[in-house]
Amino acid sequence: MTAPFKNYFSAGSDAYRTFRPGYPPELFSWLAGLAPRREAALDCGCGTGQASVALAEHFAKVYAADPSAAQIENALPHPRVEYRVAPAEATGLPDRCVDLVIAAQALHWFDFDRFYPEVMRVAREGAVFAAFTYGLLTIDGEIDRVIGRFYHDTIGPCWPPERAHVDAGYRTIPFPFPEIEAPAFAMTAEWEPAHLLGYLETWSAVKEYRRIVGSDPLALVADELSAAWGDPTRVRRVSWPLVLRVGTIHPEHRP
Repeated sequence: MTAPFKNYFSAGSDAYRTFRPGYPPELFSWLAGLAPRREAALDCGCGTGQASVALAEHFAKVYAADPSAAQIENALPHPRVEYRVAPAEATGLPDRCVDLVIAAQALHWFDFDRFYPEVMRVAREGAVFAAFTYGLLTIDGEIDRVIGRFYHDTIGPCWPPERAHVDAGYRTIPFPFPEIEAPAFAMTAEWEPAHLLGYLETWSAVKEYRRIVGSDPLALVADELSAAWGDPTRVRRVSWPLVLRVGTIHPEHRP
């Protein structure tokens, strides 16, 4: 039985594109170097295309699939990226057509029993699969404590169960491919407090809190965050732990 699509991100897709952090370019250079060819790549659960566009710097063609039409409508345009409204488990692509498949901050939403056979179907001989995720951000001690209480206590009950995979660094997700050890990549940004609040706005648990409680949880934390941050024009460095699971797809993995 097909699981229903959990549409947490269609509302506010423009905010998702504006406020979500970007991945380091070195990550995509490294992944492209692992691929047997650079003819085509696939970004599953692409959202508004941050990773898709980064891949297009290294591949002649990038297919980018997301089940949310709103996310695709707000996706970053690029001449080598072909966006499509499609779930990761049924991309509609031909057999054996891509050299790299990625899932950027998306694997935890997928139906693993259906997704991995789709990866094996579309992947060419020796293609690479990579899933990456980032957890709770860090800025400095006091700000981190405020955000930590907000994350765990205020909106904690509103996180979907899939979020536990992110908190576990994807180690709770099945991975059917021989793994490749990945180097450490730094994921950072330079933000003012207004950008931080915009980022928190994109959290699925914030939206779920509003739906259940009927009020805005950000109003409960805004003053405390402001006091911890200080000067509202001050730019601070924001960091995220970036976790990768990478493997090579061999013929014996095919369905």
